[in-house]
Amino acid sequence: MSLPVLRPALLAVSIALGLFAQKAAAETEAITVAGGCFWCVEADFEKVRGVEEVVSGYTGGDLPDPTYRQVVGGGTGHYEAARIRYDPDEITRPQLYDLFFRSIDPFDAGGQFCDRGDSYRSAIFVGSDAARDDAEAAKRRAGEDLGREVVTPILELGEFYRAEDYHQDYYKSDERLTVSSVGVAVPKRIAYERYRDRCGRDERVREIWGDDAPFVGG
Repeated sequence: MSLPVLRPALLAVSIALGLFAQKAAAETEAITVAGGCFWCVEADFEKVRGVEEVVSGYTGGDLPDPTYRQVVGGGTGHYEAARIRYDPDEITRPQLYDLFFRSIDPFDAGGQFCDRGDSYRSAIFVGSDAARDDAEAAKRRAGEDLGREVVTPILELGEFYRAEDYHQDYYKSDERLTVSSVGVAVPKRIAYERYRDRCGRDERVREIWGDDAPFVGG
């Protein structure tokens, strides 16, 4: 029996009901995805009902314990990725994959939005046949809905390395940055908002998905 595809109204409800929700689940599962900047993936999916935690990290390459500078510098094979831990009684893996495709540019093989290079490519990483089937089905649905070929690959899940503490919960941190590309003494959460706006992420997702874009307001 196949699970129903989340339509726009249900996508919105999944997010709206989950804002600021902190439900303790006895058992959780996880998916691992790469959607460009991991701050943005974390910010989007921590709004979803049933998602317990999103951890920013690195995966897909061979270098053990990589640093941020090594990953974005290239040559490691690693992607900026996010591990999304969720309660399967609240939201399913296929639903999360549908949300993921609607949060990225699935036609861009060279990065995401203003972030270019291998470390910013999109991907879904799977560790089981069941997860691969769900990811491939979600990819197929996205392509059918958009009428174009989706280039986001489904890859085998390897070791996931947690990113430095500096990157965790960046989008909601009040810690001030001494100097940044978006200002001086700016809180991380403000720097994140300015970065996301300048990068054109929401504008591009809205252009692709329209009303099916669950994380884009307005």
